[in-house]
This record gives sequence, structure tokens and C-alpha cells, in this order.
Amino acid sequence: MGIFEKFKSGFKKSASAFTTGLRDIVVKKEIDDKTLDKIEDYLIQSDVGIVSASEIREIISQTKIDPNKDLTDEINNLLKNYIISIMKPLENIEFFKKREKLNATLISGVNGVGKTTTIGKISKILKGNGNKVMLAASDTFRAAAIEQLENWANKVDVQITKSSQGSDPASVAYKAIDEALKNNFDQVLIDTAGRLQNKKNLMEEYKKIANVTKKIDPDAPHDVILVLDATSGQNVINQVEEFNKIIPITGLIMTKLDGTAKGGILLAVAKKYKLPIIALGLGEKEDDLQIFEAEKFAEAFTQIN
Repeated sequence: MGIFEKFKSGFKKSASAFTTGLRDIVVKKEIDDKTLDKIEDYLIQSDVGIVSASEIREIISQTKIDPNKDLTDEINNLLKNYIISIMKPLENIEFFKKREKLNATLISGVNGVGKTTTIGKISKILKGNGNKVMLAASDTFRAAAIEQLENWANKVDVQITKSSQGSDPASVAYKAIDEALKNNFDQVLIDTAGRLQNKKNLMEEYKKIANVTKKIDPDAPHDVILVLDATSGQNVINQVEEFNKIIPITGLIMTKLDGTAKGGILLAVAKKYKLPIIALGLGEKEDDLQIFEAEKFAEAFTQIN
């Protein structure tokens, strides 16, 4: 099974639940205002966001749908095209390509979203594209985090810079970039401690990591990737808001999309913030990271080819 097929299969929970809900609403041969209201409410409940739900409602109301066709399929097709129109401009496959000079990426997010695992998966793709990759174990609060990142470095055969538990996270990032520049590395991925977006002291330390990297390269960090957990629902909106205030986010990765019946949250985030979407995470294995493509995501979400 190819990664796209696997991704589509993993997304069935979300798509099936969504389509079943639509079928329960669309019971007539034509769509009247009352049905449109129900569809809009259902879209909001599915985490696509109020703005997107309203726009999709308007598209449905303005589209002449053949009553002889399956109305649910027709609505799903309109939704697919809407998703592509919103998300296509947010694709960023350039992130994974071979770099001509060092690119330092800060990986951030709250506890439990799968940052370290995601870094391992990113590393494999980058290496496969010819990049020389260095990992920086800047989550120094937990010995387990350092060990986990080291295991990933060994698994995908990339370098790692680390220090002991409790050491200064910013110094590890600085050391990694310094070593990478001296040894002609193309990519440095900086793991950071999981931090709640409402804990000021942790967010200040996160900011310090970014500031320290600028001492060695004024343009660093070149990318700031926020990892989000799809099962968190609307809470991810607040996470994007708060992290973006500290250091401007350059890209998003959403994980655990196969673990929720409400996959629409990525659409809500895309519509509101228009931030590049780097990749989507499906599972724990090293190949379970999908470089984001709007059309493939739309197909998986609606289960329409």
C-alpha cells in the first residue's frame, strides 16, 4: 500500500463520520434553506471553522445540483474543490529539497503532539533528498526526550548534538548550528521541550533558543515549524495564535489525523492563518509522514478521487 493509499485509509474514520453525518441531514431531493442551515451547523461541529462553514454553505446554495444525483456526493465534491482552493497555495514541498546552504529549523509545539517523532520522520525525507542532517536535542528537561531523539538519529542514520539533562537548551542549539556550519551540513532540526502556550516562562525560554541561534547566523532560525495534534480540535487555533506571537511560524505539521473523527480542523487553521502546511502525520512509523499536497488531502478527507 502506497503512502497516499495508506493516508486515505487512515483518514476513513474522519471521512466516513463526516459523510454519514451529511447523509443524515440531506434526506430530501433538493436542498432548501433549512437543510443549508443544518449543513452549516454540521460543518462547524466538524471543526472546519465558522468562516469556512459559511462559505461552503454559500457555494452549495449558489450551485445548481442535479436532484437525480446523490446529493451527499455532490456536496462532498463541492467541499473537495473548496478545500483545494484554500489549501493549494499553502503547499511547501520546497522545505524538503536539497539546500545550497545551512537551513536551521526550530520545531515547536505543546506536550504530546509528537514533535520528536516528527523530527525523526522529517530527517528521513530530508536525507533521502540528499541533505546532510543534524539533530539538536534541545529538549533537555527530559532525559527520555534526548534518548528518544538519539534513537531516531540512529534509526535514520543522521548526526545528533546533545548535552546532559537539565543543561541549557539554547546552548545545545547553538552548538549544533556551529558544528553544522563547520562540517557542511545542509539541515539542522532543533527539538524543543513541549510547552503550554499559556506558560510565560517556558515560552520565554523558547524565544531564547531562537535568539541564541541568531548569534551564529543572523537569519536563524530559517524555519519555525509548529506541530499540531488534530485530536485537540479547536484548541489548536489558540496554539497557533500564541506560538506565532513569540516567533513567527513559517510552517505547520499536523499529526494524528487518523485518530479523530473531526479532520476539518486543518481547514479551519488554513483559512484563518494561511500558513504553509509542510506535512501531515499518520502514525508512529518512520514512513508515516506525508508531504502535504492539497489535492491528496482533499481526496482523503472526502474519500473522492
